[in-house]
Amino acid sequence: MNGMTIRRLAADHYVWMLLVLVCVFFAFLSPHFLTAFNIGNVLTQSAFIGLLAIGMTLVILNGEIDLSVGATLALSAALAIGLQNGGWPTGAAIAAGLAAGTALGFINGAVVVASGMHSFVVTLGALIGIRGLVFVYTKGNALLVEDFTYADLLEVYVGPVSLTAIIFLGMLAFFQWLLAASRHGREAYAVGDNPEAARDAGVKVGRHKIINFTISGFLAALCGILLSIRLGTAEPQAGRIWELWTVIAVVLGGTRLQGGVGSLWKTLGGVLVLAVLQNGLRLLNTPNHVELIVMGVILMIALGIDRLMTLLRERERTA
Repeated sequence: MNGMTIRRLAADHYVWMLLVLVCVFFAFLSPHFLTAFNIGNVLTQSAFIGLLAIGMTLVILNGEIDLSVGATLALSAALAIGLQNGGWPTGAAIAAGLAAGTALGFINGAVVVASGMHSFVVTLGALIGIRGLVFVYTKGNALLVEDFTYADLLEVYVGPVSLTAIIFLGMLAFFQWLLAASRHGREAYAVGDNPEAARDAGVKVGRHKIINFTISGFLAALCGILLSIRLGTAEPQAGRIWELWTVIAVVLGGTRLQGGVGSLWKTLGGVLVLAVLQNGLRLLNTPNHVELIVMGVILMIALGIDRLMTLLRERERTA
């Protein structure tokens, strides 16, 4: 195995090496880290950012970004609980929350395609507007579940693994299959790699972008509803800055911000790195501001890795 092959393997699988390193670090510092209970807890914690990261990966593969996922999460959670408290059946309230998030994702994609504006601008505006709607709907107050059976919907475990984590992993497997085995998945990569060439080849670039934004909205809504079930409440500030954690996880997993390169299995690695870091720091009773500093450093590392991977690929193309 030559040096080039070793460097290539390291570049392709660095997120898993990083995950092993942080796990060994926290296992050495805390006797509680490697317990079955805590591992199950890490998987559950990772599920929420993980669901957002699935949708974000699809969007970024197209060379776009969705900054509205945290606000969409909050609105869907508020609708699911608020409508129940207003007399709606639980199933109908959940369906309404999912439909709202899906519709918002579709609107984001349609505006990006129709206007030609960058998705950063469009979804930043959506973030602000949707968050405002959440505050209007909730009147700035947390909505508490009145039907306590709603809060028990996810109290199902397979060993230490929660139903929330199982739903996340199931969604991850499905959408990885979609990327790998479907025409939409293959063409999504082409759109992100070179949209003009893809368009010249007959690929409907706009359609693929709208589909992926719609999926992102749906998964954000699902995340919000699962979070409201777990907590038994919907906070107007729910999901605040989660879009940033989501982007960090996706980029850590090797998805290129410019689009065209990425994998949901590697996104899972990025999600787990963040979840392990947060869990381990809290086991060590680390102050919140230190946790934020660490996450900021991880963001800079992720962006540095993204830039390095871009340079390596450009070098390979010109070699």
